[in-house]
Amino acid sequence: MSGLQSAANIPELRRRILFTLIMLAVYRIGVQIPTPGINGEALAAFFAQQSGTLFGMFNMFSGGALENFSIFALGIMPYISASIIIQLLTVVVPQLEALKKEGQAGNRKITQYTRYGTVLLSIIQGTFIATGLQGMTGPGGAPIVLDPGVQFKLMTMLTLTSGTAFIMWLGEQMTERGIGNGISLIIFAGIVARGPAAVANSIQLVKAGEITMFFVPFLVVFMLMVIGIIVFFETSQRRIPIQYAKRVVGRKVYGGQSSHLPLKINVSGVIPPIFASSIMMFPATIGSFIQIDWVQRVSAAMSPGTIYYYLCYITMIVFFCFFYTAVTFKPDDVAENLKKNGGFVPGIRPGKKTAEFIDKVLTRLTVVGAIYLSAVCVLPTILISKFNIPFYFGGTALLIVVGVAIDTISQVESHLHMRNYEGFMKQGKIKGRR
Repeated sequence: MSGLQSAANIPELRRRILFTLIMLAVYRIGVQIPTPGINGEALAAFFAQQSGTLFGMFNMFSGGALENFSIFALGIMPYISASIIIQLLTVVVPQLEALKKEGQAGNRKITQYTRYGTVLLSIIQGTFIATGLQGMTGPGGAPIVLDPGVQFKLMTMLTLTSGTAFIMWLGEQMTERGIGNGISLIIFAGIVARGPAAVANSIQLVKAGEITMFFVPFLVVFMLMVIGIIVFFETSQRRIPIQYAKRVVGRKVYGGQSSHLPLKINVSGVIPPIFASSIMMFPATIGSFIQIDWVQRVSAAMSPGTIYYYLCYITMIVFFCFFYTAVTFKPDDVAENLKKNGGFVPGIRPGKKTAEFIDKVLTRLTVVGAIYLSAVCVLPTILISKFNIPFYFGGTALLIVVGVAIDTISQVESHLHMRNYEGFMKQGKIKGRR
């Protein structure tokens, strides 16, 4: 409570939080705006039958936008898929790798390529969805598309692509002018917004007798245990001791202090489950709209609940844990910076040996982090599916919600520390030269 009060008393932080809340409100308003030409009742009845399937998972990540088939129906997943493709190409294509090393100017160019890729993927997905909806009907045989044809396909593709581009812009604005990571907060808002409906549906299942009252306390305790495990692993660190050598400059002695290099157990955060979910949903969503036998068999095999889905999902999580850690954390650069500043790990030679030691420790931590992410994302979903409980209580949703909340709180605390430091300097007698 004291932290919230301090945040409210700082004008800059207060503006950032208010701006983030306004942008999230704009996103939630857009989720309620339907795409023209759709029979809303038939579509709602169709999604009522698809809860717990791939459509239900995609609808969860879009915050209910797919169920309403709103202008934000594609959600932020095309942007995430484009980011994955660009990051993979950065490792393979020398030109992109050179751009990344150019600093801020190169990152702006890579971000521009990511935007182009987002628009291209949105066009492809929007076209497939518009084509598939024209041949679909609701439970009573009512057509979902009121006036099918080329005009509907073109209008739907443009509408969904524009909606995704607007969400991408919202996320970038929140990251730049607000607090926290904008893209993660959009996914966070979509999942949290489905919370009241999830609780209401669970109560209805209890009243209908599909879930026994004896099982409800077990479900609550299980969720609290998963949240506790997530908080424990997300805040845990492996601290490598760092010793700085003493230096004599004139009559003064600098250095000689001890410090540490904190390495998180889960360096990649919630990125691997989001990336893995995006990749698992993209081909299966396209396949579900193509009425071909072998495509339908593949789509059914890759649907949530099958052994192939879980194996591929775990493989994707492990891959992106190592990939994202390798992209964001460079042991060679860390060892070089320590060497330049006179720092060293006790018992390890500076330079190459230090880089190898940090890489060894980081690899072990990544293995533990990948096992933790796979267990949290897959095991609750498997257990819940066995008891016929809606999967929005699964580990992936809880991991994203808790992880994004911890990251956002950490950024708020960083702003508070920075503000306190600046206030101390302003109140003191020592002032910088203007």
